[in-house]
Amino acid sequence: MNATVEHVAAVLRRLSAADEITELPEAAPNAATAAAQLGCDVAAIANSLIFTADGAPVLVIASGAHRVDTAKVASLVDASEVTRATPDFVRAATGQPIGGVAPIGHPQPIRTIVDTRLAERDTVWAAAGHPRTVFRSTFDELVRITEGTPADVGA
Repeated sequence: MNATVEHVAAVLRRLSAADEITELPEAAPNAATAAAQLGCDVAAIANSLIFTADGAPVLVIASGAHRVDTAKVASLVDASEVTRATPDFVRAATGQPIGGVAPIGHPQPIRTIVDTRLAERDTVWAAAGHPRTVFRSTFDELVRITEGTPADVGA
């Protein structure tokens, strides 16, 4: 297990969350490939997506079943502009690679919004710091461990 994944597991333990990391057979660069490998519906994938809101990072944990509406996110965080972050910005904000960004374990706290569509699932799967690792969670647990704000973010 690489150092980033070990760090995510340690943070999960510290937060009294499920800390079992599952290694996928192949990298899962998107929700569809993760869902196929896990044998679950794409809506059960909790994508950790980094955006810039007037230059500051915002983490949106979104259901893999739909796109994020950046206008909704801008309204939620009171920003004039919200755009998808560059890979370099994502790495700097999270310390993790795109395709493997976990909802926790970042160098500094990141303002977080958790998609309420994830509440429709008993179990959700989130990346664990590497494109081949995930952990099982729930909507309520994600809100708790990220101190996120539940909201409808779907386009």
